Amino acid sequence: MSRDRTDDAIFKALGDARRRRMLDLTKDRGRTTGDLCRHFKDLDRCTVMQHLDVLERAGLIIVRRSGRHRWNYLNPLPIQQLADRIRRYAVSTVSRLARLKRELEGDAAADPDGEAGGDPPAAVE
Repeated sequence: MSRDRTDDAIFKALGDARRRRMLDLTKDRGRTTGDLCRHFKDLDRCTVMQHLDVLERAGLIIVRRSGRHRWNYLNPLPIQQLADRIRRYAVSTVSRLARLKRELEGDAAADPDGEAGGDPPAAVE
């Protein structure tokens, strides 16, 4: 699966509060499907399985079968990889905003009356 399709699958999986709750429940230890069903009394087993399928296709859970039980384990790696990609955008954006803030504060210090005038601030790259 391409990186974009993988990211789309992860965002789709994380876009539902019940699926995020399922991930929370598997954070510290694996859970059987039956155990997860007990945490979601408002959902039938088929619906829980559909949510788990979305999580599995996104790579967010790893499924292991043991006898009659299906164990679901959190796979944090895709979330970490996505967070790393988002962080790269955030770092560059924060540095641009900090530079703009310094430029604007510099203009305010140069004109203590706050009157407009002079050249507009430089464009932020």
